[in-house]
Amino acid sequence: MPIVASIRLIPSRRPRSGRSEDGASRHPSSSCPNDPGMISTDISSSNHRPHPLPYLNRRTPPSIARALDPTITPNPLISSSIDFFPAFLIRNRSWVKRYRTLCLVSFLRNGFQLAAKICKLLFSHFKEINHAGAGGLWAELVSNRGFEAGGPNTPSNINPWSIIGNESFISVSTDRTSCFERNKVALRMEVFCDSKGSIVCPPNGVGIYNPGYWGMNIEQGKTYKVILHVRSSESVNISVSLTSSDGLQKLASTNRIAAASDVSNWTKMEFLLQSEGTNSNSRLQLTTNKKGVIWFDQVSVMPLDTYKGHGFRKELASMLEDLKPRYMRFPGGCFVEGEWLRNAFRWRATIGSWEERPGHFGDVWMYWTDDGLGYFEFLQLAEDLGAFPIWVINNGISHNDEVDTTDISPFVQEILNGIEFARGSPNSTWGSARAAMGHPEPFQLNYVAIGNEDCGKKFYQGNYLKFYCAIKATYPDINIISNCDGSSRQLDHRADLYDFHIYTSARNLFSMNTQFDHTSRTGPKVFVSEYAVTGSDAGTGSLLAALAEAGFLIGLERNSDVVQMASYAPLFVNANDRRWNPDAIVFNSWQQYGTPSYWVQHFFKESSGATLHPTTIQANASNSLVASAITWQSSVDNSEYLKIKIVNFGNDIVNLKISVAGLQNAVNSVGSTKTVLTSSNLMDENSFEEPNKVMPVQTSLPNAGAQMDVVISPYSVTSFDLSLAQEEYRSAI
Repeated sequence: MPIVASIRLIPSRRPRSGRSEDGASRHPSSSCPNDPGMISTDISSSNHRPHPLPYLNRRTPPSIARALDPTITPNPLISSSIDFFPAFLIRNRSWVKRYRTLCLVSFLRNGFQLAAKICKLLFSHFKEINHAGAGGLWAELVSNRGFEAGGPNTPSNINPWSIIGNESFISVSTDRTSCFERNKVALRMEVFCDSKGSIVCPPNGVGIYNPGYWGMNIEQGKTYKVILHVRSSESVNISVSLTSSDGLQKLASTNRIAAASDVSNWTKMEFLLQSEGTNSNSRLQLTTNKKGVIWFDQVSVMPLDTYKGHGFRKELASMLEDLKPRYMRFPGGCFVEGEWLRNAFRWRATIGSWEERPGHFGDVWMYWTDDGLGYFEFLQLAEDLGAFPIWVINNGISHNDEVDTTDISPFVQEILNGIEFARGSPNSTWGSARAAMGHPEPFQLNYVAIGNEDCGKKFYQGNYLKFYCAIKATYPDINIISNCDGSSRQLDHRADLYDFHIYTSARNLFSMNTQFDHTSRTGPKVFVSEYAVTGSDAGTGSLLAALAEAGFLIGLERNSDVVQMASYAPLFVNANDRRWNPDAIVFNSWQQYGTPSYWVQHFFKESSGATLHPTTIQANASNSLVASAITWQSSVDNSEYLKIKIVNFGNDIVNLKISVAGLQNAVNSVGSTKTVLTSSNLMDENSFEEPNKVMPVQTSLPNAGAQMDVVISPYSVTSFDLSLAQEEYRSAI
């Protein structure tokens, strides 16, 4: 039976006063010691308490009351279905600009309270998992390009490299003769056949090939840059080819003949190959029909056409760009820690020329990364996306071992050096290393997360304080993120933000749309850096999971005065190596699609920096409905919209009456739209065969207005984007 419900946005009166908040947690035990290299900070709390706001009454929702006056103690008996702020346009741009960094701003105009400003809310979070970077976002096509996947010792693991030709023609092994000091392993290829004589090579020669990450996607008309390093005591005749997986279809090829004197020392060879065909399961071949011994090392194939020319796979980076991310958290979660510290991510080993990066084995997700996607590249990607970077650092803790706080100083100094690499002058020690990589201007690194899910570890708090104090002493403007959850009780150490991770069932996550309604409005802000529905509800990316996540996000949006940022995780999965389900973006060598969870995030991509208008639903079964409303401005044509988002997590149709006060004659039906995400089955998923099975469908909204009767489908996310006229409108009150 259809549910009849109403949604209202009503103006409130002018407040007498307001207050701003210090984001740092204030706790006596969290102050930094007054010793060399540390900073001593006064963390005493102010005794000032503003006058209660006169318009807050028994019908004012607790979350809004506390947002406007954090001194108010919530009354658990107060209903949340009450009157709210108006959906006014914010015309005074100087206010918006002045307060753009705050998470809650009370706007006054013509004597009335207008709305609250949403701070940076979304997203994204990159985790090196599922071959998200190596064999994914990073466009390098060669896997194990330095033959180092087995570590520094020989014989080394050369997988997935393989031999072309039988053992009577060719033999390969590894030794430590490379010219690269941090990558000493090289491949030695001995060829027994020749173009003539007693042992004649096959017509196409013998050699080695690399299939990349489950096949290289080579496309007709596109150009690929091939680099290899070669050494031999004799002249060489090497054929470099891009072919089909069986070697029968030659897509692009070139030949290099070099005298012994030219290759007696390690020599770098570069080629540009333009493909004459398309094959999504291609490979690189290095072949010869000349007898002798050739050493190879550091072999690379990169498409010239990458995202903004910086080495990222264009299709995947563009899907990320479409979400309009405001931040990029990197390089991951468990990838940062490692099962053991010896396999943790080390930023310094990932900068400089790619040939000198040693790579490392990610022992949590059990695969090798060449670290072509390193610290510098993550900073560059954030900049290219117009997002700010959030660096997750290792704090001397892995899954299985920890560094005692008394011995943590070298780790702390390493991170200070890393911050200098990102932010330092091009004349500084580490800033000059960044400049040498082609980026003399500093990156805008203003957020550092100390550890990943380490709060309960033995040495976390001691180590945390060492990092916190050292970073704040040198870079007081950097925001420090703690691993410890402060949503239900005050942190016992200083922080600017704290991490909140949640992976759970669909129904539980949906019910958590009120999770932060009663969180303290003083102290550090919330960073929901990882959330998703998992388990049987999620499959590999179901509609059910996406709906629950949408409800949860609406709760975060409503509480954007305390929840500063949120990101779905994991972001990417290579379909050939699913280490975690579900994920936002699924890809293989040549295809990609967004899961329903990815498309849900599109409903919130205008939320960052928008103006929030808290919304109430009055219905008999309102526990299955959640809603929010924002006004936002298009960056394309500066048009302004009132966006009302509604999640129906129930199996009934809802006949909804939307009533917007304070916008008389301001809604324009031309340009107004309705967007719905739903499907015939809750467990429906997208796939390579049906990439658009579950995705938002947008239609025009001819009946758009301040008063609307609409129908909300069962199990759906619906967004009404109401085009607002350009004239300035005032409250009806």
